[in-house]
Amino acid sequence: MSFKEFSPPSRPMRAIWLAGVAAMLTACAQTDSIHVGAIPDDYRTNHPIVIQEKQEVIDVPVGVNDYNATSVQRAALTGFMARYDTDAAPVVQILVPYGSANSAAAARIASQFAVQMRKNGVPQNRVVQQHYQAPADAAAPIRLSYANMRAQVASNCGRWPEDMLARVDNKSWANFGCSYQNNLAAQIANPADLITPRGRTPIDAQNRSNALEQYRTRAVTPAFRDASELEY
Repeated sequence: MSFKEFSPPSRPMRAIWLAGVAAMLTACAQTDSIHVGAIPDDYRTNHPIVIQEKQEVIDVPVGVNDYNATSVQRAALTGFMARYDTDAAPVVQILVPYGSANSAAAARIASQFAVQMRKNGVPQNRVVQQHYQAPADAAAPIRLSYANMRAQVASNCGRWPEDMLARVDNKSWANFGCSYQNNLAAQIANPADLITPRGRTPIDAQNRSNALEQYRTRAVTPAFRDASELEY
């Protein structure tokens, strides 16, 4: 049995062979462009809390024979102004009906509203009173409005784009966490806290020294002793 001597391929054949190997390696290196984590599955991403400026608006009904603001009207004004930021001091607009049967009563009540607003910290130059045309046979209300920064969810709740029973993956549905985010946004007193933290308040050195002394002596604070139902 004889063996033939192996001869290397010629230069053109070698170039073709190298090109074929490179093509196969390139094909093996291709990957799918779809990433598993590209689809958001976090309720904080699907329903983010954003800060927007919105108009706080309320209509206060006024009777034809009302001379002074009633307790119901004052309570409505107090609740409406609860979110007013005295530091930002936005303009409060009071729209008084004109030409209606209760226009005279509405003008008196609106002036009383303006006085109450100033007593509650609204600057005098930030209260603007204007009139709007109302039907003659209607008891038109007084409309109050001011701009306010509010935290709210960017998306609307109640979206059900697909059947929950038809899902085979272990991911949250579209509406998951929306009501929770809305409730959390409604409880935020200062929306600016979501952007940046507040500055630290000065330390009460005397109170800290008293607390450390009571801790060292294993004493019970007088405030806790007076409020406790147990005897020490």
